[in-house]
Amino acid sequence: MLMSRSDSQIITSVGIDIGTTTTQLVLSRLTIENTASVTLVPRVSITAKEVIHRSRIHLTPLLEHHLINGEEISRLVEEEYRLAAVTPRDIDSGAVIITGETAKKENAKALLDVLAGFAGDFVVAAAGPNLESIYAGKGSGAGAYSAEKHQEIVNIDVGGGTSNFAVFREGQAIDTTCLNIGGRLLEIEPGGDRVTYIAQPMQAVLKAMGRRIRVGEVIQLEHLREIAALMAQSIVEVILSKNLSSLTGELLMAPPLSLNYPLNSIMVSGGVADYVYKDSPPCSVEEVSAFGDMGPLLGWMLREKIIAAGFALIKPLETVRATVIGTGTQSISLSGSTIHVQGQASLPLRNILVAKPFPRESAGIPAAAEEIGDFVRKSVSLLYTEGQTQHLALAFQGPRTLSFLDIQTLAKGIVLGVDEFIAGDKPLILIIEKDCGKILGQCLTALCGKHRELICIDQLCLENCDYIDIGKPLMGGRIIPVVMKTLVFDTKKL
Repeated sequence: MLMSRSDSQIITSVGIDIGTTTTQLVLSRLTIENTASVTLVPRVSITAKEVIHRSRIHLTPLLEHHLINGEEISRLVEEEYRLAAVTPRDIDSGAVIITGETAKKENAKALLDVLAGFAGDFVVAAAGPNLESIYAGKGSGAGAYSAEKHQEIVNIDVGGGTSNFAVFREGQAIDTTCLNIGGRLLEIEPGGDRVTYIAQPMQAVLKAMGRRIRVGEVIQLEHLREIAALMAQSIVEVILSKNLSSLTGELLMAPPLSLNYPLNSIMVSGGVADYVYKDSPPCSVEEVSAFGDMGPLLGWMLREKIIAAGFALIKPLETVRATVIGTGTQSISLSGSTIHVQGQASLPLRNILVAKPFPRESAGIPAAAEEIGDFVRKSVSLLYTEGQTQHLALAFQGPRTLSFLDIQTLAKGIVLGVDEFIAGDKPLILIIEKDCGKILGQCLTALCGKHRELICIDQLCLENCDYIDIGKPLMGGRIIPVVMKTLVFDTKKL
């Protein structure tokens, strides 16, 4: 539901989080404004975010432990759209994110195609522990807290299958990781004491304890406390030490935190978080298993381990809804205002592979067109397969200041590098950090001709990004919305 005037535009964004335990949806209203004075180059940014609909918290429907019930999830989303009085055509941006153990289900990727009908023109499917961690930390309020208090804080989003860590400084995420520990790795008969399911990561926890538990077995509260204590200790260990235990190392799903910064404060969000901030622990197996898992006890044990380690425990603005709110309000980035788009028929575009010819640690963009062409050719060839239909974008980082001559040379090198790979009927997509998208696009047009579809976007950093989605131009064509993401469903491959 897009509204606009000359210097502002309001868009509707959706966030859908399909997690290990719960599925949620939020709809948000984002205000995009030109914040520069009339005499300056436009500087467009998101100036306001308002959540206009929060769905009910639904249990994630499964057909069995290895398959998501896509039909039921579609029905849930359709019902929430109806309650919010919106249709897919009213949606301008946002993301669908599959998280935790659900991201490992056999049909996880196929589910995203099922949800495409609810996506509108520009909604992406995003997965992967780094993005999930950042969305949760921004949705919980940890990012804003770090900016307000001028101190580092870590948000730990503890759900049914994973614990996602994001460290924030001055509002920006500076470090992330993910641990395969959550409250639903051991399922118990709701309100009862009989084990009904044991996930693979829980087997690793039990092995580290030297304990065996079987499905159908009656479990005692003291045994659940021992398990929850070890899981909570592993979570806290991630932010305490670089020398991780063998169990924590085995359950890490991404590189560990660097811990090269001061860290005194912790926020905990996610489905388990409400029990971190309770005044008393669950006192019986029946209390622990109220939701069919051991989440309440894990939350209390995590509280005890955090306090014992000497960290300040800060209560977040959002707990169970942190990831979905972060997904709905934080997933979109805006390009600079000096972009170059030649032919817009292809937009929006989804799942564009990102090739990065010059990594950030390199000396920057080479000075010779031939050398640039060699780097580009090698980078593209690693991702390109003959006959592929997927779009490919080139992302240029590098710290070197670019003169007009440098930009001309870069354009020549790009053409040399992509000529044999990217067919003329596909758009040439360039993303560059520097504020020079328009001039680079004009140089490429001079080399390729006006018949070549060209998308050149600037002032975006794609350092930790594998794929992007590009939306339709906004603000009279002055900016382009972009969502950066990873499409990683077996997160062990990270």
